[in-house]
Amino acid sequence: MMSREWQLYIVQTAAGVLYTGITTDVARRVDQHENGRAARALRGRGPLALVYRCDAGDRAAASRLEYRVKQLSRQQKLRLVAHQPGCLDSWLTQNG
Repeated sequence: MMSREWQLYIVQTAAGVLYTGITTDVARRVDQHENGRAARALRGRGPLALVYRCDAGDRAAASRLEYRVKQLSRQQKLRLVAHQPGCLDSWLTQNG
């Protein structure tokens, strides 16, 4: 079985709330969020904007990366979105 590359993504709600998740298909997952078929926290909070995405390795690595991003303050997440770092792991080490 071929393993799929996982990605970390951040979407922003109309009210400015940032939501972080992981998936193997960002476009599909954002569509699910938009149509209320995914995270309950985002239901009715659209429209949503994809503000960040990056490669996250396998499922385990993606989960660890997601946890680290979710531990950031809102200001740190906004800096992350503003900088759009190519290597999130290095950015988190320097800024997290």
